[in-house]
Amino acid sequence: MPFLRVTSRSLWLSLRFKIVDMQFAQHANADAVVELQRSEFLISTDPARLDLNMIHGFLTNCYWAKGIPRGVVARSIEHSLCFGVYDDAGAQVGFARVISDYATFAYIADVFVLESHRGRGLGKELMGCIKQHPSLQGLRRWNLSTKDAHGLYSPYGFAPLTWPERYMEIFRPNMYESD
Repeated sequence: MPFLRVTSRSLWLSLRFKIVDMQFAQHANADAVVELQRSEFLISTDPARLDLNMIHGFLTNCYWAKGIPRGVVARSIEHSLCFGVYDDAGAQVGFARVISDYATFAYIADVFVLESHRGRGLGKELMGCIKQHPSLQGLRRWNLSTKDAHGLYSPYGFAPLTWPERYMEIFRPNMYESD
C-alpha cells in the first residue's frame, strides 16, 4: 500500500485543510431536505412545508411553552433543523425540532403529534427520522426534556441523566405567561 509523505509544511497544511473540508462537507448538509413516506403520512425537513400557525397554536397551549409568542416560535424554527409530519392531504399533524452543532451535540425540542392523530405510531416514526438524519450522525451527546413521554424516547437510547449533578440550567417556567 502506498504511503503519502509530504515534505513541505505548507503543502501538508493545504492537504490537511482540504481533507477536513471534505469531512465537514459530509456532515454540513443540514439544509438538504430529507423526506420519508410512511403509509399516508410524510415526514419532511422542508421548511417551506411548515405550518407556523398550527405549530404556534399547539405550542402556546402546551405545558412546556404555554403562552409562547408567535415571533419566538418563528425564530426558534428558523434556527433549528425542523421535522414536520403531514397527512395525505398535506396538512401538518406533527412537529419536532433539533438544535445542534452537527458535530458533537443535539437537543430535541417541541416534539408533538396532534391529539387527533395520536396512537398511529407517528411519534415513533418522527423520532426514528430524527435519529437517522444524515447530518445528525456521529454525535457524542443527545439531550431532551420531557414530563411524560419517557416511553417514546427510551427505545431511541434516551435515559435519565447519568450525572445530573453535572448539569445546570437557567429555568423560567412561566416565561411567556401573562397574568
